[in-house]
Amino acid sequence: MSTTAYDSFREKLADLLSRPPVEDGDDPWLAVAQRAPGGPLPPVALKDAATAPCPAQPDIPATLAQRGEFVPRAPLTIEETGLSRSEMEALLLKLLLNYGALSGRDIAQHINLPYGLIEGLLRQLKESLLVVYKGFRSLTDYMYELTELGNDRARRFAQRCTYFGTAPVSLHHYVESVIAQSVTKQHPRLRDLRKAFAGLVIDESLLCQIGQAINSGLGIFLHGAPGNGKTTIAERIVQAFGESIWMPRAISIYGETVRLFDPSSHVRLPALDESGEDTSRIDQRWVRVRRPTIVVGGELTMENLEITTNSATGISEAPLQMKANCGTLLIDDFGRQRVSAAELLNRWIMPLEKRYDFLNLANGRKIQVPFDQLIIFSTNLEPRQLVDEAFLRRIPYKIDVADPTEAEFRQVFRDRAVELGIAYQEPLLDYLIEKHYRSAGRALRFCHARDLLHQVCTYCDFLEQPLEVTRQSIDSAVKNYFAVMIAPKP
Repeated sequence: MSTTAYDSFREKLADLLSRPPVEDGDDPWLAVAQRAPGGPLPPVALKDAATAPCPAQPDIPATLAQRGEFVPRAPLTIEETGLSRSEMEALLLKLLLNYGALSGRDIAQHINLPYGLIEGLLRQLKESLLVVYKGFRSLTDYMYELTELGNDRARRFAQRCTYFGTAPVSLHHYVESVIAQSVTKQHPRLRDLRKAFAGLVIDESLLCQIGQAINSGLGIFLHGAPGNGKTTIAERIVQAFGESIWMPRAISIYGETVRLFDPSSHVRLPALDESGEDTSRIDQRWVRVRRPTIVVGGELTMENLEITTNSATGISEAPLQMKANCGTLLIDDFGRQRVSAAELLNRWIMPLEKRYDFLNLANGRKIQVPFDQLIIFSTNLEPRQLVDEAFLRRIPYKIDVADPTEAEFRQVFRDRAVELGIAYQEPLLDYLIEKHYRSAGRALRFCHARDLLHQVCTYCDFLEQPLEVTRQSIDSAVKNYFAVMIAPKP
């Protein structure tokens, strides 16, 4: 992406960063505490993270600093967490409600904040008669337990939201992290793409098209016949970007807890690549993950694109496009979703242009979040059959993934045969192409070599024959594979 376009992207997100953190008047946890017996803890004014200077922390591990990566720094005060005092109180009380009794250090470890940060808050909870010391854990730590008053308040908090895990990160800090790790900052070159697509047979001109699309940071339409590797190409694209990003486990937005890290979608990585350096100055509320590639197909619904809230627990889940921020979002088999193509594209037509999205919270508030991922639409259909010109204009790169040439098909066949340990001779590959493709008027597909060789493996295994390609095994594989799936070309 050009410098001008990147500056424009930053300006569009500047409004998010210019907003001050949540004030007590916007804090539902404070309202719950005020309704509970005993009243809230003394309010603490939060600093404006957009203008407050960042404290110097020279002991951030040098390995990450030298790479120029974004590194979430451990907060030193409650104010630096971006959370209100009442939200911290609610988290600690709900944790004790579920565990019964915990030491101060166990509490800190569970919510992934430094013990020194919460020690004073625990002391205030005791002074407010919400917790008591049950005993000593060590000379400098106590076992904490809820009082009757604390138990009552914790239950009130839990009625609103049961979450008592890792302390969430503020929306403000999350937006800062997306800007720092944005895909628009990634400018992979041809050598990076060759590395990312290593092991695939792919035409150089197609690789150049893909590289230009990636560098633009804008959307991509991959279209072409089925079986030519559109999904594989889309999944490999993210490997041309930086290896990893930092992602918060959960985000606090106007008192709502929204889970972002999803173990089923994100691949967690070691914080320091096993370098063994000290990580104590890294904010443990964040996890280092491989740049995300979120893949959705026919199961996609409009609900997946909005924040969803579990009515029983009060815990919210981030939408797919938010989980894909700083990575790629692949809409596979586009046009075959349960939601119509027109409805889906109307939902995203403005985010694709503006690079930010609007989402609704369970409490009725509308929030603005970054829409920062390389979105890829993969389809077997012609794009003009699915969308109108207004939307196509916002997806500037339409890449046709064509059928392989005979030379490419031969190369794929050889590579897969070696990979599967199948012996073959070149005349048998000539036989396959001449009889079952050229004479039959059948189009070559990249997937055919792999699929036919798997059929050959099954044939040899069942008949207890040596694992090798023969005319008989080829004819059997073709008969099984092409019987009704693909008709000859007219």
